[in-house]
Order: sequence, then C-alpha cells, then structure tokens
Amino acid sequence: MSASHHDGDGKPGGVTEARRRFVAGAAGTLVLSLSPLQIARGASLLDVRLWPAADYTRLTLEHDQPLRFTHFMVRDTPPLRLVVDIEDVELSPRLKELVGRVGADDPYIALLRVGQNRPRVVRLVIELKEDIRPEVFALAPVGPYQHRLVLDLRPLEPPDPLLALLREHEARLPGGSRGDEAAPMRQVEPAEPTRDSAAPQARRRERTVDRLLTIAIDPGHGGEDPGAIGKRGTLEKDVTLDIAQRLQRLIETERGMRVLLTRDGDYFVPLRARVEKARRVQADLFVSIHADAWIRPDARGSSVFALSERGASSTAAAWMARRENDADLIGGINLGTQDAALAQVLLDLSTTAQINDSLRFGNAVLRELERINTLHKPRVEQAGFAVLKAPDIPSILVETAFISNPDEERRLNDQRYQLRIAAAILGGIKRHLARHPPPARGAIG
Repeated sequence: MSASHHDGDGKPGGVTEARRRFVAGAAGTLVLSLSPLQIARGASLLDVRLWPAADYTRLTLEHDQPLRFTHFMVRDTPPLRLVVDIEDVELSPRLKELVGRVGADDPYIALLRVGQNRPRVVRLVIELKEDIRPEVFALAPVGPYQHRLVLDLRPLEPPDPLLALLREHEARLPGGSRGDEAAPMRQVEPAEPTRDSAAPQARRRERTVDRLLTIAIDPGHGGEDPGAIGKRGTLEKDVTLDIAQRLQRLIETERGMRVLLTRDGDYFVPLRARVEKARRVQADLFVSIHADAWIRPDARGSSVFALSERGASSTAAAWMARRENDADLIGGINLGTQDAALAQVLLDLSTTAQINDSLRFGNAVLRELERINTLHKPRVEQAGFAVLKAPDIPSILVETAFISNPDEERRLNDQRYQLRIAAAILGGIKRHLARHPPPARGAIG
C-alpha cells in the first residue's frame, strides 16, 4: 500500500518535512489539512484526520491547546446521531467545507455536519449508519503530535474475528460449500527442514491434523501510528501491511491452514487488542511484522524477537521493545476504558513454556530469513514486547529490515522482495510446525 501525502497549511513555528510525512495518512484514509481555526488564547486547530475501518471509524482533531468538549448520542429520533460540542471555538468556513468530505464507503458515518451552536461553541453532528458505542477523549502531546481530540465510533457488536475466518474459509471451498472443518485433514510438510526449497517428493511426508491450523499475522502500527519513517518517506505501517497481506495470500494456499490479520487496512489497533484477537481465534502461532529504524543509517539486517520475563537480551532489544510498546501512546488509546489489572494478567500468565516455544519458532523463521537477507543478530533476541504477551500462543516479532537504512528501505518497497520476505516467514512457520506440531484439541469452527 503506497502512502499519499498532503501538505498542511502553515503552522505556528513551522513544520518539518519529516513531520508532514509522519502525520500524512496512507491510501484509503482521508486526511484533512485545515487553515487555522482560531480558538481562545490564539490557539489553532492544526489537522483533522479520518480513519474508516470495519473495526471502527476514528476522527481526530489535532490542536495546539487543550479543548473542552461534551458529547451525547441522539437515539430517540432518526437518524442516529453523535453530537460533539467543542468550547472556545469559532467556526471556520473552510472547516465546514472540508469536514463534509466523508466517503460513501465509511462503515459507520453517513454524514458529518458542523455548525456554530452558540457563541464560541462549535457543534459536530455525525449521522450514523448504525448504532455505535462512542469513545470521545483527549490525548496530551506525544511524539510529533500536539493535543488531540479523538472520536472513536465503535459498533455495539464488535466484528467477530473467528466468524470472519470461518466465512473466508467457506468462500475458498470448492463451490462455496461449507464442508466439515472438524474432519481430519492431510497436510504435507517437509520431513526435515532443508536448505533446498524444492525438496524432492521422496523427502516429504504427510501428517494428519484434526483441525485447521490458525496463524495470526500482525502488521505493526497503522492509522495514527505510522511507525518508523525512511529517508525517502516510506512508512513502516504501509510496508508491514503489504508484507502481511502477501503472507496471508501464501498461507491461504496451504491446505490445513487459515490466517487472521489483526488489521487489514490503515487504522490503529491497540497492542492488547492485537493479542486478544489472536486468542479469540485460538491461534496456533502469532507473528508481528515490523520494519524498524535505528539511530545509525548503516544498521541493517533482519531480526526476530521473543518475549522475555527477565529483561532484554541486549540494549538494542530493550530500546526496540520500548519503542514498539509506545505504539499505544502514538496511536492513542482511551485510558478510561483500559483495565490495568486485566492488562497485567497477560504478562503474569506468560509462561516459561510459551517463551521456550516462541524461541524455537523464532529460530525456525530466522533460519529462513538468513537465506534472503543479512541477519542483524544470529540468534533470537528477547525483550518485553507487549504484543507478544499472549500466554498460550507461541509469539514472535519479526523486524524484516531497517527502514532507516536507505538500501533496505529501497528493498522493502520492492514487491518481489516483500514476497520473498513473506515466503521466508511461511517457510519458518512450516519448518516449526514440522518439528513441533501443535497439540490436538477440539475444532474451533
């Protein structure tokens, strides 16, 4: 997925080109750059960004001072509406013109209107296609962003990832028939991993599985959180989604496997929600895909990480874990809805067995990656990555390459190289499953 960039109007103090790239949305995302909307004390509204997705639609207003606001739902008279009043604001004609540009394919917004409700109070009225659970909250400045007012429009019944998997699987069956998922299936695996990708048929064997194997693929970052940015403006969130979707298509050709993407478009998914999606479908393996940056442009190579309970295996691993765990701060989560005790449970339940399984899984993927790229480290590293804390799923994080390295940035934008990375990850998945088949359990479909 290629990013489209929209330069904003002049902002107080100037804005660097890197910041413009950072806050620009990817394809399929509406990014509205505004002329300043003057509010109290000379503050200005800087940008409005709209991120439509099946999971939820997010509307973000970025401004250089905190805003006071209230919101309420109107359900007694049609159409369904979310109303947001923003205080100490005077209406800008250009704002009124731009915020009406809601795509017809937005899953939740039918129409957006803006008007001067009363002196120094602007009212946003969002007409809805279905009832929602609104989350309206403020975010303090972080990274390149100033103050943000966030409107998350979430469906009353969140999309069920397991149901989506079942429907996708049915659609791929011959004639669209439902078939019997619980029936044993024959899955061809390499008898022993070899460096020859075209292993002779004589060196292959069949093994029986009693269910579909579910692989959770997690494209890092997304939406408000672009991740790392290359010198040429490549966004990590775009590269990770491209590779994840290529890997998805490869897995879908494998008999006995199905795949879940934690995000299938350019929108933000909190780290804990990524883990919860994988657990909801009882994933057998979890792979988070990234393309990180380093302070030196000559850093290069692929890396694989697993969770650690006792600290990072290196200073660099600790730094990368802190950076990836900051995704929730950049992307923006509503702290009022977070259950700190529940979040801690995932860490407390992470077992030595899960970590050992993850290390074996990570080593299998690393051995495949070294066939197509230099390795940054020859062994699987460990650190406290929040996205790897599923207590019952072997989980790894793959840094495909350094997007901060100009040569690797160029390769990451090459579709053929993206496919080679995806194929290497699939090779690692199959290598691991051949040596360590998942335990039998009841079918989940």
